[in-house]
Amino acid sequence: MATFRSFEEIEGWQKARLLVREIYAISNREPFAKDFALRDQMRRAGVSVMSNIAEGFGRDGTREFVQFLAMAKGSVNEVKAQLYVAIDQGYISQQDFDRLLALTDEIGGMIGGLMRYLQQANVKGTKYK
Repeated sequence: MATFRSFEEIEGWQKARLLVREIYAISNREPFAKDFALRDQMRRAGVSVMSNIAEGFGRDGTREFVQFLAMAKGSVNEVKAQLYVAIDQGYISQQDFDRLLALTDEIGGMIGGLMRYLQQANVKGTKYK
């Protein structure tokens, strides 16, 4: 696995950015746009994925990075659960649901893989050098 010089290089972060873009697009459509609670919570959860990856990377310590990746993975699952609410309420199409559910699974897998790598690697982060 390559060394990341910035969080923007992390493929899981890039995919999370795409997820957020998609969440904002679908939640701007009626009738989803009028369900302020679900719309806002889903947006916050999506942004949390990106933010936790970035913040964990910025901590410069492997243990802390893994901790923030775990929070990001939890937020991915939160988005996933909210997708079920959105489809059950008729806010999104089956096609959007399937596409976004697959994207959340992909992101969760990427984050999990990065967590496993970091836990097994003998790297402690730049703050310990």
